[in-house]
Amino acid sequence: MSFAGGSVFLKNYTPAADIAVTAVCYVIFVLMLFSYIRRTKSYRIFRVIVPTLVGASLSNIAFHTLASRSGLGLPALGFHWLNHFGLLLVFYLFVLYICEVTSMTVSHRKMVSRLALFLLIIAAGADVFVSFLGRAVTDSDLSAMNYSNWIFMGAYIIFAVSCILLMRAVQRRLYHRVMMGFYGSVILSFALILIQGLVFQASFTCLSFLFPVVAMFYIMHATPYDPEMGTIDGSAMEDVVRDFHDKNKPFVYLSVFLPSLDTEEARFPDSIRALIRQITTRYFRNALLFRVGKGHMVMLILKKKNPDYERRIEKVLEAFRDQQRIYRTDYRIVIGESMDVLSRKNEYVPLIRNVQRLMRDETVHRVTMDDLKAHDRSNYILHQLEDIYKTHNLDDKRVLVYCQPVFNLKTGQYDTAEALMRLMLDDIGLVMPDQFIYLAEMYGYIHVLTEIILHKTCEAIRRLNATGYYIGRISVNVSMLELKDEHFCDDISNIIARSGISGNNVAIELTESQNESDFNVMKAKIEELKQKGITFYLDDFGTGYSNMERIMELPFDIIKFDRSMVLSSSANERSEKIVANLAGLFSSLNYSVLYEGVETDQDEDLCRDMSASYLQGYKYSRPIPIADLKKYVPSKSRAG
Repeated sequence: MSFAGGSVFLKNYTPAADIAVTAVCYVIFVLMLFSYIRRTKSYRIFRVIVPTLVGASLSNIAFHTLASRSGLGLPALGFHWLNHFGLLLVFYLFVLYICEVTSMTVSHRKMVSRLALFLLIIAAGADVFVSFLGRAVTDSDLSAMNYSNWIFMGAYIIFAVSCILLMRAVQRRLYHRVMMGFYGSVILSFALILIQGLVFQASFTCLSFLFPVVAMFYIMHATPYDPEMGTIDGSAMEDVVRDFHDKNKPFVYLSVFLPSLDTEEARFPDSIRALIRQITTRYFRNALLFRVGKGHMVMLILKKKNPDYERRIEKVLEAFRDQQRIYRTDYRIVIGESMDVLSRKNEYVPLIRNVQRLMRDETVHRVTMDDLKAHDRSNYILHQLEDIYKTHNLDDKRVLVYCQPVFNLKTGQYDTAEALMRLMLDDIGLVMPDQFIYLAEMYGYIHVLTEIILHKTCEAIRRLNATGYYIGRISVNVSMLELKDEHFCDDISNIIARSGISGNNVAIELTESQNESDFNVMKAKIEELKQKGITFYLDDFGTGYSNMERIMELPFDIIKFDRSMVLSSSANERSEKIVANLAGLFSSLNYSVLYEGVETDQDEDLCRDMSASYLQGYKYSRPIPIADLKKYVPSKSRAG
């Protein structure tokens, strides 16, 4: 296409630009072949755009070559028409691509695609008429070519304007920077065509189409490979599973979870990186390794390509055993085979996470039917949690409040307690916290559960006080994830205020975090809520990570020693001295010490001698419905 006359159009052409288009499209094709790209419908459209643009460029080269050597005969005009048709087809595919990536409604998509197809057919048909029947309606082949150029120019303008208007209409459906990237490439394309016309050139038409193609590839289909480890971004795994299922390709999945590396701050040692690279290239044929978490990778292994996959898996397991023996890197490995029910729902990662959550380190687990049943149960619980989250009813009957009375050594009474959460679901009955808390945290439903249990706990305290019983306070467990919500303090304060009780009647239990940013958030939120009179417990002291310096910086009121500390104290004299000295240190700094997990008289005597202020455990009571707490708490006339 050119704004110049036909003879000038033929003279001012060099194949360099079309060769460059072909070369760039070849590079894109190689990148698509040797990197993993998500198998979406928009990608399938893109895969047609690239060879179509190559065909248009090669047709343009062939046309000018024939025209310069043999004149404007039918063969040359044929390639001229193929060049135009290829570029108009690219325009049509652009329209389909925009419709797809913006998730248009089916009705709108059909309407737009039909209009674009109608324009393509009309333009291509008119171009055929003047190109191949040119002698009948024009004075010469040159005139036929000029008419063809004007038809193409008109269709080009209509298509270009249509694409701009379409992008304008759907711009709210795409991220702003993505739209700016597309707009920038389109503006450059139009500028190139305008400059081409002004300088009487005819070489850059196909090149102008290349810019939006490159933008598509970079913005929408950039390779998700980790270049160091050979892993693919986990978001692509669902597409692969869907593709394998649609094409009936059975596969084996091998999940590797590295607990110590599953944090934002953790860095993979070179030895681990090398081992993972070997897994992707050495042990299996055409396997794909996805990184679905910071320290969690899942490999999909096609059975057809790896008929001896069991032998190969054993080699991988031996490599991890060697790695653990040398570098002490913890791992949990889950192995299973594809199943239709899991592939249809695309639920391999949730299943694997359910399984590995209950595994010990340095263990390997083969997925069984019992695991699938447990996964179905977790799915049901998750759907119920989602509904609880959406309804946001603070009186939701599915969330039950149990509690465990706490014995106050100073008063000799059960004047405090810990609130414990349970779910009562129609299909499976009573559900314990270890079966749903992790799901609520993983999917962002935990804060609503906390609001519900806090509301019901406050109401229980109000009723106890109104009916003549005395309860000093009841503690509620809060997840560290909740503290990151900017509205957390307001939500807690408002629930307590609406219940009509004092903030002194409520305590919040938190578990220490190793993360520096979490520590700062925790400190700020504790200080804000303590102004409302709320008491704070440090929960699970003695398990996992404990930093005494940080604990001293946080304004806790009570330190809860985990049952493991009680057990270790009773095991030997050395452990008893360590725990007793720690508890004594906290007491001297005006912290109260609460021992949980007290089950025997011997446990009680031991804890009394180790600076205990409060005792909690099965010796006094198992968790009970909060309505039964009045059987333990004193009346106001007996309260110390």
